[in-house]
Amino acid sequence: MPLFWSFFVRDYRTEISYRLSFLLSVTGVFISTFSYYFMSLLFGDDIPALAPYGGDYFSFVIIGIAFGGYFGVGLNGFSRAIRQAQTTGTLEAMLMTPASLSSIIIGSSLWSYAFSTFRVFLYLALGTLVLGLRFENANYLGAVVSLLLSVVAFASLGIIAASVIMVIKRGDPVTGLFSSLAMLVGGVLFPVEILPPWLQFIAALLPITYAMEAMRLSLLTGAEWAELWPQILALLIFCLVLGPISLFSFRYAVRRARAEGTLAHY
Repeated sequence: MPLFWSFFVRDYRTEISYRLSFLLSVTGVFISTFSYYFMSLLFGDDIPALAPYGGDYFSFVIIGIAFGGYFGVGLNGFSRAIRQAQTTGTLEAMLMTPASLSSIIIGSSLWSYAFSTFRVFLYLALGTLVLGLRFENANYLGAVVSLLLSVVAFASLGIIAASVIMVIKRGDPVTGLFSSLAMLVGGVLFPVEILPPWLQFIAALLPITYAMEAMRLSLLTGAEWAELWPQILALLIFCLVLGPISLFSFRYAVRRARAEGTLAHY
């Protein structure tokens, strides 16, 4: 625990030192929330494609952009931490400490997840306190379980991306393309059901699709466990498959970089 706290404090101090960047990030939450609210007024309150989620576009999209942030952190947070450690010359030193590889991986991303959680609460607070968003009869426990499984699945993808960057020293275009694809077909801004069948097939291969579905059913309709089970099962499978692959790939990337003497290269 002291190790994780040290990572968190280090990254917190680094982030706070760039006050303008921090302020702009928070301001972006306000702008996005109000933008999607006014857009929802254009669509109205009774949209057939959104009937399974209550029919309201604002509540649908606010869940998407708020919790979709975890996908961005999971996919890019680890590779960004690795890149920063390489450029500052601290990566090799960290890997030579007694700390386990998994501890270093988790610790390097704690601040990113904490800040993402802060943004989620900010989105939801603005929606509920200012813009009339309501979570009546929500299944909060189902939402928490879905969120935890989603974070593990997203993080596994991010660790794999970080492994690729450690080996080839370049991965931003790949992660950027994957993020754009997830935004398009993952159900963040609109229901997957309106997509053509071939895009729905791609959506079914991404964990974000099941995460968005589970979060919306839990919070907007109060779905019971039987209704959530297909999404939870899919997320659990992603965790069980991608988790071991991600740790194996990262260990392989570290061993290869050490053998080639390129661990600190970027």
